Amino acid sequence: MKTVSLLIYEDAILSSVSSVMDILLGANRFLIETGKEPAFKLELVSEKMKNIQLHAPAQFICFKTIDEVKHTDLILAPAFEGLADVVLEKNKALVNWIRTMHACGTEVASLCLGSYFLAEAGLLSGKSCTSHWTALDDMRSRYPDVNILADQVMTDDNGVYTSGGAFISLNLVLYLIEKFSGRETSVWVSKMFSIDMDRVNQAHFAVFQGQRRHEDEDILKAQAYIEKHYDQQISIEQIAGLANMSKRNFVRRFKLATHNTPMEYLQRVKIESAKKELEKNAINISTLMYNAGYNDQKTFRQVFKRYTGLTPQEYRRKYCRGSVEMN
Repeated sequence: MKTVSLLIYEDAILSSVSSVMDILLGANRFLIETGKEPAFKLELVSEKMKNIQLHAPAQFICFKTIDEVKHTDLILAPAFEGLADVVLEKNKALVNWIRTMHACGTEVASLCLGSYFLAEAGLLSGKSCTSHWTALDDMRSRYPDVNILADQVMTDDNGVYTSGGAFISLNLVLYLIEKFSGRETSVWVSKMFSIDMDRVNQAHFAVFQGQRRHEDEDILKAQAYIEKHYDQQISIEQIAGLANMSKRNFVRRFKLATHNTPMEYLQRVKIESAKKELEKNAINISTLMYNAGYNDQKTFRQVFKRYTGLTPQEYRRKYCRGSVEMN
């Protein structure tokens, strides 16, 4: 039986706690009903108090404080609500405890924004991780030695696990159930809780909002120009000239500031505009393509799938009510 320590703190998102409890206890129920021993001993663990009031109208009574946990097999850090700086400062003791327990052989996993706890503890240095799509740019800036995999649903790096945003993080819980108690159990849990086991990409959930968490005024102006003129035939040389830079220097500064090349940024702006049109189902594929600044359907489809993980048709069917097959 694996002892699982689920961290409870007042900023934790309720669903990131309660859903994990339901799923792990459901796995145990299945195992018992099939004549097997339960696989998970679930403990709710907090820093100091055993009675934790979340920001939501919910309260958890924890089994133990971190000082009382002498051994555990797996620590789960749930997602949080609020500013990362504030939450991490308030929960330094939990970050330090995660680091200490991992050094003693405990595996650790994060759900959605819980990845900040693992990164802050230094456990993601030199490793790959994923998180909620809204946090990826900030994490790249904070933790430059971490390989952020924006599209991944989950990562597993030698006992350090991370997961994508919000409810897609439940796929990591399914993965851990399969790893520790077998495929049959995870399949039953996926059916019982209606979780799609085949999710491998979270790119189509992301909304590109432009990477503006930097102070390079010239690059900010270049970004604004791209966002205004993305539907026109603009070149990187043209934008560099408007910024009074050589192309080479412009590309270097742009990537340093935004973590994208200018061409990648332009493509992402174009694709975001196309996504919005597909969600409305207002126009056919040819008109939509031209409005986004593309002249070739094959190129458009290839770029669209690269950034969303779906074809334009698949994206429309998924997100547009009353969608029809694209022309």
